Amino acid sequence: MAPLLALVGVTLVGRLLGRLGVDYLDTWPQALAAGLAALFLLTASAHLFQPRRAGLIAIVPPAVPFPALAVTVTGVLELAGAVGLLVPPASAAWIRPVAAVCLGMLMLAMFPANVYAAGRRRHPSAPTTPLGRRALVQLLYLAAAVAVTVTAV
Repeated sequence: MAPLLALVGVTLVGRLLGRLGVDYLDTWPQALAAGLAALFLLTASAHLFQPRRAGLIAIVPPAVPFPALAVTVTGVLELAGAVGLLVPPASAAWIRPVAAVCLGMLMLAMFPANVYAAGRRRHPSAPTTPLGRRALVQLLYLAAAVAVTVTAV
C-alpha cells in the first residue's frame, strides 16, 4: 500500500506546490508524473534492497530464469523510468511520455508475478496483497501512466 500512498501523496503535495508557484508542478499531469516517479522510486528500492528484495525474488514465477537477476533488472528499469518521468518537458519533451509508456509495459510484464504470488506466502517479505485488490491498484497505476503519456504529447 506504500506505493499507492506515495502516488497519491506526492501528486497532491506536488499540485499544492504548483498552486503556490512551483512552475515544474503547475498542472495536474506534471504533479501526477512526480507522484508516479515517487511510486517507482519506492518500488525500485524494494527490488534492489533487502528485506523486500528477497520477498520479490520469492514470488518470481518458476518459468522465469534467474529470478534474482530479473528482480534486479526490473528494479533498475523502474529507477530509470522514474528519472525519465522527472525530466522537465522543456528539456526533452519526448522523455516523459516514453518513460510512462515503458513503465506501463513493465507493469504489465511483471503482473504475472503478482498472480503467481496470490495466496502464497513464500517469504516473510513477500507481498501479500490479495489478487483482486492488487489488480485494481495495478489498473490505477496503469491509468496514471496513461494519463501522463496522453497529456505529455
